[in-house]
Amino acid sequence: MTLEALTVELDVLQIEAEKAFAGAADADALELARVEYLGAKSGRLRSAQKGLGAVQGPDKPAAGKRFNAAKQAVEAAFTAAQARIASLTAARPAGPMFDRTLPGIRPRVGHLHPLTQTIEELKDIMGRLGFTVASGPEIEDEWHNFEALNIPAAHPARDPLENFYLTTARHVGESLRDSQRGSESPDRGKPLLLRSQTSTVQIRVMETQQPPVRIISLGRVYRPDTADATHYPMFHQIEGLLVDRQVTMADLKSVLRLFASSFLGGDVHIRFRPSFFPFTEPSVEVDMSWHDTKTGAGRWIEMGGAGMVDPNVLRAVGYDPEVFSGFAFGLGVERVCARRHNVGDIREFYRNDVRFLEQF
Repeated sequence: MTLEALTVELDVLQIEAEKAFAGAADADALELARVEYLGAKSGRLRSAQKGLGAVQGPDKPAAGKRFNAAKQAVEAAFTAAQARIASLTAARPAGPMFDRTLPGIRPRVGHLHPLTQTIEELKDIMGRLGFTVASGPEIEDEWHNFEALNIPAAHPARDPLENFYLTTARHVGESLRDSQRGSESPDRGKPLLLRSQTSTVQIRVMETQQPPVRIISLGRVYRPDTADATHYPMFHQIEGLLVDRQVTMADLKSVLRLFASSFLGGDVHIRFRPSFFPFTEPSVEVDMSWHDTKTGAGRWIEMGGAGMVDPNVLRAVGYDPEVFSGFAFGLGVERVCARRHNVGDIREFYRNDVRFLEQF
């Protein structure tokens, strides 16, 4: 072999080796390239070294020098490729590589509790009927919870066994108010309690607003009832109030019929049964009936109470009952929701069983 032929072979080998090492994407590819060019037995550089023996005479030193230069260049290219791949491996996060071409994993998203869904829908329905939403405190005084609602001191509804009175909360609240005022409150010593009805909101609105009044209040109320399929110590009410001139029971029935048909369907019927509530006169129990698609028959279910606002309640807030009249109604949100979704026991709404709640 001549010097020129060996030089050409070494030039081609060097160029191809440098290109192969630079193009290796990972350690496995680099190892394959190393075996091809730098392998001790069958590598191309080893084969080129064997050709040195065929160079004759004065060209042998030059051939050896050229081979050593090619060998150093190939080994340097391999070392640089090793360093490059090592840095890539160090920068790569541990674990499997992220493949952005794969379909994503849909996260599990929660949703509103069925009672919250019901409350929001009731607000929307009553809003379309012209009622605005009002709210009030859940800790109330006896004036707003009883006296202004025409419930006298001797009434059984005020019995401590029928309410959640808050002795500790009363003293803490009074001390705070007294420290802010710099004097003792005239109401000091009067008990506070968890409100037993959302009618307290009606009183607070009427105390600050002249007729016409057209509001609904939705929120938690508290009564020490034994928990069963239709009762719970804490439950939600929707309370409606309309006060204006010449309001009648016909207006009440029309509003309740529109409300029921919007929420439960067009086949709902409304029935009033005479009853008694201290804050309404006359008072009625409100029953609703649905067409049962399974049996083909309907059944009446008690949904709440209603009636015309008692004149004493109007006087308590400064309204003239000779000029203004109004109606009020109160329905249990749990009962409405349970009937809507055919739930037989309202306690299911509070057991926090995801298997039950995820159905809504």
